[in-house]
Amino acid sequence: MPDPVILDERQTSPSEPIPEGEPSALHDELTLAERYVEPVANAIEARDVARIRALFDELHPADLADVIALLEEEYRLSLIELLGGVLPTDVLPELDPNLTEEVVTAMRPEAVAEAVAELDTDDAAFILEELDEEKRAEILAKAPMDDRVAIAQAFDYEEESAGRLMQRDVFASPAFWTVGQIIDRLRGKEDLPDVFYEVFVVDPANKPIGAVPLATLLKTQRDVRIDTIMNEDITTIPVTMDQEDVAYKFEQYNLISAPVVDEAGRLIGMITVDDVVEIVHAESHEDMLALGGVESDAGITDSVVETVRSRFSWLAVNLGTAILASLVISIFGAAIEQVVALAVLMPIVASMGGNAGTQTLTVAVRSLATRDLTAANAARIIWRETIVGGLNGILFALIMGALAGVWHAAMGASESESLRLALVIGAAMIINLMAAGLAGILVPLGLQRAGADPAVSSAVFVTTVTDVVGFFVFLGLAALVLL
Repeated sequence: MPDPVILDERQTSPSEPIPEGEPSALHDELTLAERYVEPVANAIEARDVARIRALFDELHPADLADVIALLEEEYRLSLIELLGGVLPTDVLPELDPNLTEEVVTAMRPEAVAEAVAELDTDDAAFILEELDEEKRAEILAKAPMDDRVAIAQAFDYEEESAGRLMQRDVFASPAFWTVGQIIDRLRGKEDLPDVFYEVFVVDPANKPIGAVPLATLLKTQRDVRIDTIMNEDITTIPVTMDQEDVAYKFEQYNLISAPVVDEAGRLIGMITVDDVVEIVHAESHEDMLALGGVESDAGITDSVVETVRSRFSWLAVNLGTAILASLVISIFGAAIEQVVALAVLMPIVASMGGNAGTQTLTVAVRSLATRDLTAANAARIIWRETIVGGLNGILFALIMGALAGVWHAAMGASESESLRLALVIGAAMIINLMAAGLAGILVPLGLQRAGADPAVSSAVFVTTVTDVVGFFVFLGLAALVLL
């Protein structure tokens, strides 16, 4: 039986600074980064560089990046100044994108250039893409020529493409090499990628024809040719492919890495699963913000002016749709004057429709992003959502109809008037919830068919449909039945 592997203590339970005063329940609930913010801030105020470095040594780069993000801006700038305009290289790719420009600009250009040279090209491009062109050129001018060329080539591709995402350092082998030759070459090669999981096999034209996991390589005898153990069923990523499509391929085919090829099918880089995890996080974050009518790059570190500017446009659109709904209400002003109960009840119909539409919309947008909702099953899903909306409408029609009838009777209305009001609000509830279900699925499908991002503008259109339909149907039925 093999000896157990003993992990270093810092890998399992990183030491934490003892907070000043008695420990509290609140302190226990804080994240690791949050517990370090106050000690780091105190060390910055005391200008205690040794203490800062000691605290940094206790933190994983990702946690350290979170600490930097949680500090106030003046503390962040003072921190970089105290450290001589330098931050640990492995912290930079972990920074919040909204902070990257601020932090990198405060660092010495020489220090950033050294970090860029040490990082994989995808991480280096991630850092530099947040800077303006002048600052980027200043940093690249101080980087080694090889790194400068590789990063400049990365910027030749679209921001959210496989070409920007990939790392260019990749190990490939001819099909006739043996396992022993490859292992010897791996051990003697200095410019290997920091992390990789497979050796790609290429033909004489440098086109990938197979891949061998490192585990398989290490378990195979040295004299075995690589082409006899390679997996020929490999998934290649075109360099121009959108990062959402890249993430889909990794999820669909359970990939841990994949070769990236140019227009001629030649190997030019690779993408690994850790990069895809970041894509999934970024795309989910972007869709969540878009559904709320907020720009994809918005964050809590934005200034007041930036936040106002990013939210104003969609609020203006919402104002326009609200005015449209108000115009519908104004058409039935006479009915509302005669039956005051309508003014009390009509927001309920619109609100229920809006919430039902948002539920359907959220599922639809997510299903479109994950390719679960396609043209092949769209008709079935539309029918399902219509039925769901109708059934929910019937259930809530019974509940709200009974409540409205009892309430109207308690206000002094006759039994006949109360019954008719109950029927009106019940019918309006059924119709609006069915409309909400249809809008929640048809609007994102239509926007995607038109080439627009369904996550960005669907919510406004769905809310408009449910408000207009809800008010029009409820007030229209009331005018016909009650008056």
